[in-house]
Amino acid sequence: MEDLLQFKHFEYLKKRGTQFFVAIALLALAPTAFADEISAGDTAWMLTATALVLFMTIPGLALFYAGMVRSKNVLSVLMGCFAITCVSTVIWVLWGYSIAFGGEGPYWGGLSKMFLAGVTVDAVSGSIPETVFLTFQLTFAIITPALIVGAFVDRMKFSALLVFVAIWLTLVYAPITHWVWGDGGWLGARGILDFAGGTVVHINAGIAGLVTALVLGKRQGFPATPMPPHNLTLSVIGAAMLWVGWFGFNAGSELAADGVAGMAMLVTQIATACAALGWMVAEWIIHKKASVLGIITGAVAGLVAITPASGSVGPMGALAIGLASGVICFFASTTLKRALGYDDSLDVFGVHCIGGIVGAMLTGIFCAQALGGAGFGGDIESIGGQLLSQGTGVLATLVYTGVVTFIILKVVDLVMGLRVSDEDESIGLDLSLHNETGYNL
Repeated sequence: MEDLLQFKHFEYLKKRGTQFFVAIALLALAPTAFADEISAGDTAWMLTATALVLFMTIPGLALFYAGMVRSKNVLSVLMGCFAITCVSTVIWVLWGYSIAFGGEGPYWGGLSKMFLAGVTVDAVSGSIPETVFLTFQLTFAIITPALIVGAFVDRMKFSALLVFVAIWLTLVYAPITHWVWGDGGWLGARGILDFAGGTVVHINAGIAGLVTALVLGKRQGFPATPMPPHNLTLSVIGAAMLWVGWFGFNAGSELAADGVAGMAMLVTQIATACAALGWMVAEWIIHKKASVLGIITGAVAGLVAITPASGSVGPMGALAIGLASGVICFFASTTLKRALGYDDSLDVFGVHCIGGIVGAMLTGIFCAQALGGAGFGGDIESIGGQLLSQGTGVLATLVYTGVVTFIILKVVDLVMGLRVSDEDESIGLDLSLHNETGYNL
């Protein structure tokens, strides 16, 4: 009887063999067949993250900067951030997106997607519509040049600002974005870890800000004349918006609603809190007071530093990165700035460039699995190799951005002039450039 049952079982499998193997083949092919299928969950999250990152610039960064300038220049800063949002959008649509993500190549993506050729309602990028991916990346292209504004407030012509931003996005931001995130980008191929833009956004904007401040020269009366913030309440509101929006910046860079995005959100919160406390304590020890300006600037320094690391470090790594960035950026924005004598009005270099470098380099250490990260095993050789990749990215960005930004500024200055007149600067840019005043804010 047992032999008969086995025989019948064999005959059944033989009869059903075709259907069985077809089913196995379909299962094997399923990941490929549905790889480009849109995920409603991922798309919903990325729509939210995109809105959060745009919220970081307008109104977050705009208010953060506007509160720290003198009252006669508050509207000029708000206007600058708002206009940059518009200019960056147009440049990204016409050719910026194509240069950054249009195709493979070590240095640029080409012009195959110029004017958004091929970006249709049915186009897919991973598990989300390409239109969503494009708009998410656009919000990064908006905030990066807007960050630079803080370095030269009070003294650049509005017309020169618009021209500078358009050229800078084309020749600096878009190519470096491709180097790191684009298909075939040479820094990405070298293994750099820059999850959400420590190199692409913050070091890039920070060194450009320093070069711009140096080319324009110091503000009238700096450093002898006190130039205190006119309304720190606005700055606190702006900093809070930046903190909240940064969850879209970092967690959104996973481009999916998954565990990596969840960890990115957690480590962003941890690093920001630790950096704010680190700056506050350092300031408290040295100046015997803990200032509101200090704690909000420290928070931004932590947000900057965790940006490249947010997809590859764990909670303890985030704690270390946050504390280090808070303390180091405090000294860079105070002691180093005074020693070198440059007039970076709102400490773009000290917070974004230095904070970006701290975050980029510490990512190479704390991404190790042995230290709670999601990267390699953690031996000395592996850490050394990753630090070399991180350092290469940092150095390449500093040199390329610094040199090209300097050239752009000199050309714009030659053609139309960069700096407002002494009289306009004395009156204030609100009235002299925009014929309006925000004194009652």
